[in-house]
Amino acid sequence: MPTLPLHPAIVHLPLGLALAIPLVALGLVLAQLRGRVPRLALGVLLGLQVLLVASGVVAMQLGERDAHQVERVVAERVIEAHEERAEVFVWAAGAVLALSAALLFVPARLALGLSAAVAAGTLGVAALGVRTGSAGGEIVYTHGGASAFGSPPSAPGGVPAPASARAARDDD
Repeated sequence: MPTLPLHPAIVHLPLGLALAIPLVALGLVLAQLRGRVPRLALGVLLGLQVLLVASGVVAMQLGERDAHQVERVVAERVIEAHEERAEVFVWAAGAVLALSAALLFVPARLALGLSAAVAAGTLGVAALGVRTGSAGGEIVYTHGGASAFGSPPSAPGGVPAPASARAARDDD
């Protein structure tokens, strides 16, 4: 019996965070510009970035595990394209995490410029997250990756597709 795919259950956390964090970052930068938040409030941003990177790493590891089964129905190059995008996404989120941590330690005169750079970085990470998620959706919805965890792929009319048809997909 196939294992339950855990990657799809976990991957939504880093993607959701990647889209929400820029709003928090921009709000904190504006509040900081107006002198309405103490510098320690930037710790909220740091905590969110830690959660984003950690959940991204877990999602990548689970994706690696699930990829072995999905490779039976989806061309390896399609899966590798998604994996490469995920790596760039997580590395970029890690770089923004490092900048977010630096916000708590740099001199006050540098904090405002750095917080603006962090906010811009979170927008870039969000774009990379959308790009990564799109490639994952292509695996599931365009190439039928979810069928690797259910019954054999069907031909039109609900009849299981012959093994030769499944093998042809690998050549895509």
